[in-house]
Amino acid sequence: MRHLAADRRPAYRCSMTAAATPVRARRNVAVLVAAQAILGSQMPMIFTIGGLAGQSLAPNPCFATLPISLIVLGSMLAAQPLSSLMQRVGRRAGFLVGVTGGAMGGAIGAAGLYTQSFWLFLLGSLFTGIYMAAQNFYRFAATDTASEEFRPKAISYVLAGGLAAALIGPQIVKLTAEAFVVPFLGTYAAVIAVNLVGASVFLFLDIPRPPKPDADAPRGRSVPQLLASPRIAVAVICAMVSYALMNLMMTSTPLAVVGCGFTTGSAADVVSAHVIAMFAPSFFTGHLIARFGAPRIVGAGLVCLAAASATGLAGVDLENFFGALVLLGLGWNFGFIGATSMLAAAHTLEERGRAQGMNDVIVFGGVTMASLASGGLMNCSGGTAQEGWAAVNLAMAPLICLAAAALLWGVMRPRTAPQG
Repeated sequence: MRHLAADRRPAYRCSMTAAATPVRARRNVAVLVAAQAILGSQMPMIFTIGGLAGQSLAPNPCFATLPISLIVLGSMLAAQPLSSLMQRVGRRAGFLVGVTGGAMGGAIGAAGLYTQSFWLFLLGSLFTGIYMAAQNFYRFAATDTASEEFRPKAISYVLAGGLAAALIGPQIVKLTAEAFVVPFLGTYAAVIAVNLVGASVFLFLDIPRPPKPDADAPRGRSVPQLLASPRIAVAVICAMVSYALMNLMMTSTPLAVVGCGFTTGSAADVVSAHVIAMFAPSFFTGHLIARFGAPRIVGAGLVCLAAASATGLAGVDLENFFGALVLLGLGWNFGFIGATSMLAAAHTLEERGRAQGMNDVIVFGGVTMASLASGGLMNCSGGTAQEGWAAVNLAMAPLICLAAAALLWGVMRPRTAPQG
């Protein structure tokens, strides 16, 4: 690609610290892969049953996916404070705050199910968002001690840990969803256990605290200045669209699968295939980015997202659900990892907390809106599950066009344009 791919050494580049060594970088990646695999398994668990549990508790079926929306909203609200906390006192403290939020979310959600309180269940979802926000910083933490060459691979390997989560989470759902008289109560109890067990992996994390800046040290660009950078703006837009569309379709999938006459177990299998497709390509996505450049990989992701929408519109057989959700996972992987790599290469070390926090606030703001729209489109845009599912898939087109236009604009900018 002409401009974004050719300029592999941006004017605003993450500087390396003395602590960044290959051995330390690979150790930290291994720890973060374990965290993604163990702690990350709670997310496919909750996303599989959250809408179904919400549908059983909600006073109006249009609010069925509101619990999922509250998770994403909680993630958006927690992103900037967590990023600032990690910038001040280190990654480990921020990740432990996330684990605490996950355990509290599981406990409050379980209490909401037991008492049949929709509003208490929503509060638990909001706390779960704290964990989700922390998990999304695993990918950035992988770059803290990585060289410029290893950085895309580090991001990719950490997200590949989600492959284990994709296998573990839905199986726990199958074992626990009907374990108690109250449906899904056992799953939320398992979420608490996952957080308590998984917290121990951070004892092995070896990322130094960021040094306290001197009074005369460079502060980097402000948030408006960062957003004015074409490189950063394109990265943020593509990340937001990739994640928002993934959430839009995935959130409504269990409702669509069950609504079209299949079982909760079938819905769990579809979500499992989707999450595998999200993370399995991560073993080679970093290598593809290193070879072809992040913009081309993001473009491939947008093509996969469009194909997912087309497959979803083609029918409501179980094969259509599997095909659409696998393509959706691939599209998220290429689009989100590619956009993350673009962002990581476009800011300085002192801008790290500001840029990453800003990115995740915008990304999960968009994901929150998509999650809110998902339930309304699925349950309130037609008289049947088939009509609702069609509305979800049609709604993807405008955002795909937005991201494609932004990416083409970034790629086609003249080489003589100011770097940023």
